[in-house]
Parts: sequence; structure tokens; C-alpha cells
Amino acid sequence: QEEDVLDTWFSSGLWPFATVGWPNDEGVQGSDLDRFYPGTCLETGYDILFFWVARMAMMGLELTGKSPFSVVYLHGLVRAADGSKMSKTKGNVIDPLDTVAEYGADSLRYSLVTGVTPGQDIPLSMEKVEANRNFANKLWNCCKFVTDNALKGADDAELADLGVDGPMSQEEFDSLALPEQYIVSKCHSLVAAVTKEIEEYNLGEAGRKVYEFLWDEYADWYIEISKTRLYEGAGGTDPAAAKAARRVLVYILDTSLRVLHPYMPYVTEQLWHHLPRAPSKEGVAVHSLMLANWPQMDDETPLVTSEEAVNSFDAFQALTRSIRNARAEYNVDLGKKISATIVASGSLRDSIAAEVNSLVLLAKLDPEEVSVVEAGTEEAKQAAGVESVQLVVRDGIEVSLPLSGLIDPEKERKRLEKQAEKLDKEIVKLFSRL
Repeated sequence: QEEDVLDTWFSSGLWPFATVGWPNDEGVQGSDLDRFYPGTCLETGYDILFFWVARMAMMGLELTGKSPFSVVYLHGLVRAADGSKMSKTKGNVIDPLDTVAEYGADSLRYSLVTGVTPGQDIPLSMEKVEANRNFANKLWNCCKFVTDNALKGADDAELADLGVDGPMSQEEFDSLALPEQYIVSKCHSLVAAVTKEIEEYNLGEAGRKVYEFLWDEYADWYIEISKTRLYEGAGGTDPAAAKAARRVLVYILDTSLRVLHPYMPYVTEQLWHHLPRAPSKEGVAVHSLMLANWPQMDDETPLVTSEEAVNSFDAFQALTRSIRNARAEYNVDLGKKISATIVASGSLRDSIAAEVNSLVLLAKLDPEEVSVVEAGTEEAKQAAGVESVQLVVRDGIEVSLPLSGLIDPEKERKRLEKQAEKLDKEIVKLFSRL
């Protein structure tokens, strides 16, 4: 039997320094050993803590006098969707190459990283990977809207101005309307949260926050509202508002791609190259997202936000949802536009009045039959006197939806009669059981 041999774990224990020039380059300044050893963080599964991690630490300390890493990031094992261990015998092994071929590398990578929960294994299902593939498609469609619609017809000078070369200033932020201030505030809060989570190795939570922001805030709300600035048919008649919307659309998407890049490197890199690019600065790499600056480079200077704008827009969102829920409850046809009188007070009334075009678009209201009135005025009393559905959105905001435009009386009567008949039958059934 050959005696001059390293066993698997012994040789693996030498890996941190043997791969960068040890022992020949010991003491050589500028060598790979000098530059890259010791490292900072080791990422591995908990199952080989003794077999590999401990041996690397012992070998490093014994042969170089330095620990090969200062942080050990242990994660769970990837398991089947039901939590069982993957096994060829059970036939529940997921081949990563087949998964990549069907769903893409980014979808699999994102599913694995965001599935990490401290102290627990990672159950992997194809439904999760498919959902994250759909997220990548959503991101692609957002970029397509920005580049093919919002920026359509923009000249080279405007595109250069739209390029993102750093955080948005307080002065520019203050010049924006409420929805723009809201989405920028949420984006900057996201950057701070993701930065903190990654620094604390809460990688899964950081990735999930980016997903929620892009899907729930950027795509579902701001892109829709931006159409009221960009398209004349949706109320967009102000060139300055359209330009501000284009700036914010690009800024938010660019910033989001930067924080999502560690999780979905391929699709984010591809999409980033379709966005307007700021002029090159000396010492700044702008030809690759992988080399671009993180959105928050200075921890001492937080990115600009406005709590007031977030609270005001939260009220606008609650108002929109209330009207949508009422439409659904009364089975209003999807294409039908209805009347509404919004009663609010003070600055909240002003904020809603300024965004009435957005409310018309999102809640499908009739622009000729929408009014925003001050609480306690004669107009508010008249609205309450009309036969209507009264919605209390939150403290300080109420909505009146006239029944005449909300429902067809004959259809509603038949619906209620049918519902009453169904309830009568249920009562008879219950009595028979008693």
C-alpha cells in the first residue's frame, strides 16, 4: 500500500493556503499568498463542520500561524420539497443542470439563497423555482416598459441626464410629487435594510425584501401611476412631470438591479445594460453592473427619505384598495367606471386632489364624476345625503360611492333574491338535522 498520500480531508484542510502558493511563496510580498490569505468568511453546510472546517483552522494555524478565516457562515442542507434528504434510491434528487436548462440559473440561485433560514435546512421545490422564474420575467417586463415606453423618443442628451451616477440629492427629492417621493423613500429604505441584512449574513431575508419591493411597490403601484405622467390619455399633460417620472423610473430600476445583482447576477447584468448610462468618471467602472458602486457607499450619510410622504401615500393606497374592494363586493363590471366623492381634510385632501388622475386610473373611476372635498363643508354634507355606499378608509378619509352608478338595481335585486333563496334552503337543512 502506498504510504505517501494525503487523505481527502487532510488535503482539503490545506486548501485555503495551498491553492495560493504555500509554501513556496511564504514571505513574498505581492504574491497570491500575501494578497489572498487569510480570507474573511467561509460559507459551508453544518454537516462538515468537523470534517473540513475544523481541519482547515487547525492546519492554517499550525502551518502558517494564521487562521484561514474569521467568520464561518453555516447554512442548512438542500432537501426535497417535503423535507426529506435527497436520494437516488428515493428518486427525489433535483438535477441542477436540468433545473437551469428549464428555469434559468438565476431562478435556481435565488430560490436557494432566499430559502436560507438560520438553523434550518432548505426545502427546494420546483414550484418555488418556477415562481422565481416568474419574478425574473416580471423584472424583464418592468425594464421593457421603461426602455420601450417611458424612454421612447428620448434623445441622447436626455438619456445621459437620466443615467444614475450616485444617490438622489435632497434638493431633487424635494422637487418630486408625492408618488415619486414615496417610491424613492421606499427604495432608499430598502437599500439600507438590504445592506444591514447582508452585513449581518441574513441573506435570505435581504433577498426577499428586494422581491417584495420590486413586485408590490415598483411594478404594482409606481409603474401604473407613472402612466398618468407619461400618457396624455391617462392625464399626462405636464412635460416636467413626465421628465420627473422617467428619471424616477430609471433611478429606482437601476438601484434595484444593483441590490438584486448578488442574487440574480445574469438577468440583472443583462437588463442594466439596457438602461441609460451616466457619463464615465475617472476611476469608476461603469461598463459592468458587477463592478458598479453599491447604492449606499457611505454608511455615515443615510439616503434621503420622507416619512411624511410614505404616510400620505399609504393613505392613498388604502383609499384605492377600499374602492377596489367595494367594486368587487358589488360585482361591478371590470370595464365600468364609477362615480366617487372623497372626503378628507387638510394636507391629506390636497395630496389626494393632486393625484386624482392616478386614483381614476387605479380605481377605475369616471374622471368627470370624481371630486375631492374638504371634511365638514357643504359639498361633504351633500355627498353624504345622496343614496350611496359610505366607506370609512381610515381616520380622516371617507368615500361616497353613489349606488346609481355602482349597481344595476334589477340585477342586484335578482342577486339578493337568489342569495335569500339559497339561505332559506340552508336553514331548512339545518332544521332537519336538529
